[in-house]
Amino acid sequence: MPRLTSEFWVSAYIRRCNLEGIPAVLRRRGASEAGAIFIKIDKLDGTGDLFGPVPQSGFDTEATDDRQFSLILEAAASLDIEEKMQREIRFDEDLWWVEIETARDEHFLTVVT
Repeated sequence: MPRLTSEFWVSAYIRRCNLEGIPAVLRRRGASEAGAIFIKIDKLDGTGDLFGPVPQSGFDTEATDDRQFSLILEAAASLDIEEKMQREIRFDEDLWWVEIETARDEHFLTVVT
């Protein structure tokens, strides 16, 4: 089964968050077909988590069609997350950046540890 485009996945993710009452915004639009997706979770207390894509070599693409994420920064200061994302953008201009605001641990991502 072909993988969903980044643009479609991000659009569906933002819609799901908003339907669940979790504000979600697109901070940066990337390459529509296959841009890497990063999710910043603002915990509304000055800290947040940052999730990024699991490298293709990190999972079996035949076993799952779902995008998988890894935790990059946990309970980090918002400024630290912003700086990390600016470095990521300099490295990959095609990435997507979504930000959600929630104090709950509900983010609807498939996380690989």
